[in-house]
Amino acid sequence: MTKDERWTDGEDVIDSPRRGRTFLAVAFVILVLGGLYAAAALYFADRVPAETRIGGVAIGGQTPAEARQTLEDRLSEEEARPVVVTVDGTKVELDPADSGLSYDYASSVEGLTGFSLNPADLWNHARGGVEREIDVAVDEDALAKAVESKTKPLDKKPVEGEVTLTGTTVKKTASTPGLTVDRDAVTTSIASAWPQDRSFDAPTSEPAPKLSQAEIDRFAKDDLEPLVSGPVTVTSTDPAGEGAAKDIAFVVPTEQLAAAVSIKDTDGKLSATVDEKKVGQAAIDAGKASGKFREAKDATVVRRGSSFDVTPSSTGLALSEEGIGAKVVAAMKKTGDQRTIAVDSKESQPQLTTAQAKKTIPKEQISTFTTYLPSTTGVRADNIRLAARTLNGTYVAPGDTFSLNAVLGQRTAAAGYGKAGVIMGGRLTNDYGGGISQLSTTVFNAVFFSGAKIEEFHPHSFYISRYPEGREATISWPNVDNRFTNDTGAGILITSEVNGDEVTVTFHGRKAYDEVKAGKSARKNITSPKKITDDTKGCVPQSPAPGFSVDITRTFVKDGKTVKSSTFTTRYIPQDSVTCTNP
Repeated sequence: MTKDERWTDGEDVIDSPRRGRTFLAVAFVILVLGGLYAAAALYFADRVPAETRIGGVAIGGQTPAEARQTLEDRLSEEEARPVVVTVDGTKVELDPADSGLSYDYASSVEGLTGFSLNPADLWNHARGGVEREIDVAVDEDALAKAVESKTKPLDKKPVEGEVTLTGTTVKKTASTPGLTVDRDAVTTSIASAWPQDRSFDAPTSEPAPKLSQAEIDRFAKDDLEPLVSGPVTVTSTDPAGEGAAKDIAFVVPTEQLAAAVSIKDTDGKLSATVDEKKVGQAAIDAGKASGKFREAKDATVVRRGSSFDVTPSSTGLALSEEGIGAKVVAAMKKTGDQRTIAVDSKESQPQLTTAQAKKTIPKEQISTFTTYLPSTTGVRADNIRLAARTLNGTYVAPGDTFSLNAVLGQRTAAAGYGKAGVIMGGRLTNDYGGGISQLSTTVFNAVFFSGAKIEEFHPHSFYISRYPEGREATISWPNVDNRFTNDTGAGILITSEVNGDEVTVTFHGRKAYDEVKAGKSARKNITSPKKITDDTKGCVPQSPAPGFSVDITRTFVKDGKTVKSSTFTTRYIPQDSVTCTNP
């Protein structure tokens, strides 16, 4: 066949060169279209589909970086809006940034871009219209910590009620339940619903108090109110009443009964306890205050010139104290006319009877001692005169213990004392009763030479030259005392007086020893004073004197022989030199 020959196939006749040109044209079109398709795919690979909205923000046609920035710019304020948690009506706010709550802008645009030759993907890019919510990131540990930090202060412990007595009035305070926030539930709710929900009601529970209102009401009505519903009447009989026995009646005030009541809460169970000793003493005191009983009177010893006389003792009438407290408590649990008890009365005896006083009446002076006032005028001297008058005539029965503090009482302005010099903390100052340590020292030396047993004495902190070295005693209310026990076998009548510059205390009794001697060692452990300049107001100047210690010996002589002896050591601190510079 030649080049001009034609091929036939049925009715069609094909020209081979022409056919080749057509094929090339088609291939070229396909190639161009493929290039355009690939270019479109490449273009859309780095662009968010058209009409795409994330969290309501349009980001279509933007690159991922542009889309993330757009979302952050538009949604950052919304992202930062606080989360409100309501706890039993109280609102607290959580800062999302501090609570592990954030928008995940990168995740939100993931999958919206990328190279693809899939026609469907190209169609979706071209058509667009993607809408979805912003992705969020939740750090549950941080969220739990934030929830706890904000809601923990709103937890409330249950408040236990109480029943109290104010005087005789019963007061009730109601119990109230607590409040506990279910923080796990709050955390779970926020983690699952944020950011669509930004307000949450916190579930709570109410821990109940141990003490119920029913128990409060029961205890107040049935147990406590009867105890303080009124006074308790005490009846008795005076067997020494004229003619027939004399009836006695008095009341123990409700206020004193209530003062003896204590209330206890044991794991929600209330109970009341009445102090039997207190109500018993209240009954005894009420009896004494009624004027229907009388105190026994001790015999008294007085000096009449050079002799001594006894004022007779007398018996008294007192309630029998045995079991009285239990009887009062039993009556307190009753009401109305049933709050009455009967108590025996008995004759009370004096501590010192006439016979005892006569048997041991003083016969002679057993000791005396005198110290000298640095000045007979001024507050110090007046204080000593007042204390001496108070002490004068004091009688110490055989076996009794004398207390100078008990005899003089507290030194106050109301008692007639003024402020004068005292030693406090190693320094001179002023206080009420200043100066009466001179009387105390005079008493101590009278005790020393009487032979009576010394129980307590306290030397001054530094030595005062007008007193016997090592044999002196200060006094201060209420704990620094001067005490002795009368073990001489007879009563001791104390006389004390101030004549001119002399302060004299004398003991009258019966001598147990022919003589009591005093001995003193040389000074030991000598220490030097310091120099002090003091600019404070109220400073009292001091002259210097050394500190030292001495041993004092007490020797008891009878029938010319030493029957016993004792030794004690007195220690003095230095008396510092004090110069006062404040006018």
